[in-house]
Amino acid sequence: MKYFKYFISSITLVLAVYTCTMGAFYPTCFFIGFSLFIILGDKILSPDKSKEKYTSNFLLNLPMYINLPLLLILLFITVYLIGDKQSSFFNDLVINYLQIDLVRSKQMINPLDSFFLVALTGLFIGIMGTVPGHELVHRKKNKFDMFVGNWLLAISWDCAFAIEHVHGHHKNVGLPIDPATAKRGENIYGFIFRAIVNEQKDAWKIELKRLRKKHQNLIGFKNKMIIGYLRSIVLSIFSFTIGGYQGLIIYLICAFIAKSLLEVINFSEHYGLIRVPGESVSPRHSWNSNSPLSSIYLYNVTRHSSHHEKANLKYWELDVYENAPIMPHGYLTMLYLALFMPPVFHKMMARKLIDWDNRFATEKERLISVEHNKDSGIDILIAQT
Repeated sequence: MKYFKYFISSITLVLAVYTCTMGAFYPTCFFIGFSLFIILGDKILSPDKSKEKYTSNFLLNLPMYINLPLLLILLFITVYLIGDKQSSFFNDLVINYLQIDLVRSKQMINPLDSFFLVALTGLFIGIMGTVPGHELVHRKKNKFDMFVGNWLLAISWDCAFAIEHVHGHHKNVGLPIDPATAKRGENIYGFIFRAIVNEQKDAWKIELKRLRKKHQNLIGFKNKMIIGYLRSIVLSIFSFTIGGYQGLIIYLICAFIAKSLLEVINFSEHYGLIRVPGESVSPRHSWNSNSPLSSIYLYNVTRHSSHHEKANLKYWELDVYENAPIMPHGYLTMLYLALFMPPVFHKMMARKLIDWDNRFATEKERLISVEHNKDSGIDILIAQT
């Protein structure tokens, strides 16, 4: 069972592929059902503070590897069902190997299903693609893990993440220069735009600096950003081949949703937290969660303080810190609140930030927090100044 739980995300992808092609309203019901399953499961089930001992690294890595082909199957089926072109070659492949008749499924899908199928595909690319990709690109010495991780990130056009996150965010977390650290009271939609743009800029700076140091050609196949874009272009060509121009647009929308969801996760993980420049990163500079389903589906990235303390640890090696800041809810709940009910999110986190200022912050951090509270636009925080 301790190995099986990490295969649940892969099983969910298989269920999504078959369920969402069964007929009208199945994609809609699957999206709603999955969301309720995670939100209610995190609320009802006991917090997961366990740290199991494992003997097979292969079985722990396998679900992340499996997710790559499964996500591509789900993505290309979505592109086919909603696209303006019918690739007979792709349909024949799916019939022969998966026993799914996409022509029949395409005839039954309705506009509401199309909306939720795109939302579901984007959500799953973010949860089951970007998060495992994040895990794998931290393993810089393992070529196969880096290969799979970079392709998982390529699905959401996020080659910058493998560079900026590893070499930038982990060094700058909690500082104003970090694109992935949200300010107190910051607008979520503005944050998504700011984070995406600045992560791209920082990734290019980091990569060009690396190439100059090695005296290598800045524009060529040694440039990891260019290779990353090429991976995503390959997926775009496949999407166009399968679903036409509309299919390509659908893929790009799914990729944007996935990338945006990653930024909402970043938004929640470090929201409002402060670090004094020059001082080391500590467990207090991340929000954590012990919600069980969030931990399983997100490969323990919920133990975020441990991840930032020792980024080289594999997901099953991460520790639970009893005295680290804790999110009020599981990850998907926080994500939906931040996206669709921002005032509720800010008010709820304001109380957590007041507690953080009082219990976790150093004296220097408290002084900085006074200015941040004034600029937050949140009454309860302004009242603390």
